[in-house]
Amino acid sequence: MKKIYLDNASTTPTDKRVVEAMRKYWNVDFANPSSIHSMGVMAKKAVAEARKTIASSLNAHDREIVFMSGGTEANNLALFGVVKKQLMMGEKVHAITTEIEHSSILESFKELEKIGCETSYLQVDANGMVDPKDLREMIKSETAIISIGYANSEIGTIQPVKEIIKEIRHARKEFARERIAMPYLHLDASAAMQYENMNMEELGADLVTIDAQKIYGPKGIGALYIRDGVEIEPIIFGGGQENGRRSGTENVPAIVGFAKALEINEKIKEKEGKRVAKLRDEFFDGVKKFVPTAIVNGGLINRLPNNINISIPGQDGEMMVLRLDEAGIISSAASACASGSGESDVVKKISPSARAASTLRFSLGRDTKRSDLIYLLKKLAAVCK
Repeated sequence: MKKIYLDNASTTPTDKRVVEAMRKYWNVDFANPSSIHSMGVMAKKAVAEARKTIASSLNAHDREIVFMSGGTEANNLALFGVVKKQLMMGEKVHAITTEIEHSSILESFKELEKIGCETSYLQVDANGMVDPKDLREMIKSETAIISIGYANSEIGTIQPVKEIIKEIRHARKEFARERIAMPYLHLDASAAMQYENMNMEELGADLVTIDAQKIYGPKGIGALYIRDGVEIEPIIFGGGQENGRRSGTENVPAIVGFAKALEINEKIKEKEGKRVAKLRDEFFDGVKKFVPTAIVNGGLINRLPNNINISIPGQDGEMMVLRLDEAGIISSAASACASGSGESDVVKKISPSARAASTLRFSLGRDTKRSDLIYLLKKLAAVCK
């Protein structure tokens, strides 16, 4: 039976061109980049070229790209690295995030509280959108970092980054005498990078998390963009790789694959975004015909082009995922990293709690066709009878 994969928000298949680019770094040019012999130099050169490719794609400097094991580690370095630096200086520290972030942010905030960091959580509206005016009220002189998901991987909401930055710049002026250049803005762009603007100069964020597995690259590799001038402490120690900001032998094949995946993505993102957005909208137009009780979670504008998130009252989300799986359709009920019952914590925050238990998320990809969604609608109707 043919499988229709509609869980690209969790992870994407690795592009064949990416696999090919990585191939020789497994067992030909496989040496440790820190070694001084000729093979080590070749591996180091591959890492440098990949870093240059990624930096160029992001309109950033090579030195601003720090390779990580993935988005979770990048988020942890952004948060703990900034907070640790301030605590070491004897400063009081305050951090802000939203109530609908990825678990790698929300769980990190719980740990920040344990080490003496004060935390605050921005509420969101019924579409999962932050009100930048609320942020203005929340920032204070001790605020060191504000961490916000560029786009939400569960309901697809794209946050108003430009307006958020305006509020942060306003706060920097207000508290300039007490703390220079803070608070920093960290964006978790793991979910957004496949389709949204990733020009670092235009975005204006200080730290940005990116993750290869979200753009048809390999798992286990990501990066943290750290704008020049941002003060941060390492959280992993050892050989001092990545200019002392992240120790550990570089994963050369994955780094090369990441660069290739990002290079491909930047060439096709605009066209592909328009294509999947059209399919998404056709699904939303058709779902009421097949499943009249379906409710769309998140707004229809300012939404990731490939994101479909619906709730069907009276149905069990996880059971629907399993029933659709039997029909060859791969979907999800919540983020793959969500803990607990499998219900969407994000949907719980923006709607009546019962809706979260009946949630389905479909995230379209490069291989998704119109016929796939027609088949999905028919099977979904059968499952919900």
